Amino acid sequence: MSNTRGPQKGRAAIGKADYQRLSEFRYLIRRFLEFSQTQARDAGLTPRQHQALLAIKGFPGGGPVTVGDLAERLRIRHHSAVELINRLCEAELVVRDQDKDDHRCVVLRLTGYADDRLAKLSAAHLDELSRIEPMLRRLLVQATLSSQ
Repeated sequence: MSNTRGPQKGRAAIGKADYQRLSEFRYLIRRFLEFSQTQARDAGLTPRQHQALLAIKGFPGGGPVTVGDLAERLRIRHHSAVELINRLCEAELVVRDQDKDDHRCVVLRLTGYADDRLAKLSAAHLDELSRIEPMLRRLLVQATLSSQ
């Protein structure tokens, strides 16, 4: 049985600077998430709706997104994804289509209305990421150097 609480083999003990970097990293993530939630609400979306739209639009490979795919990307249960999709469809943000190859499978597509909202939100998010990128990069470089 491995001891998951102690330092990994070959890794030096965790020092004060490591804790400070981890704390700063989590702080920056929380600030970004808070920014994201505020932006979503200002755009008339819940943060979860924004996450869903982004997950559909930015799905790896650009292929069709199923309910199961969305549930996985949002790290929620299938039935929770179905409820979210129902609300997205009611808000005319998402459309359910039959898969062209497998008619038993439902795929999700953003409406033009959702695309417009997501484009504006994404522009704001990219601006915010570019603002905090130097801080994140510095933390990641320091973490890499300390692990060597």
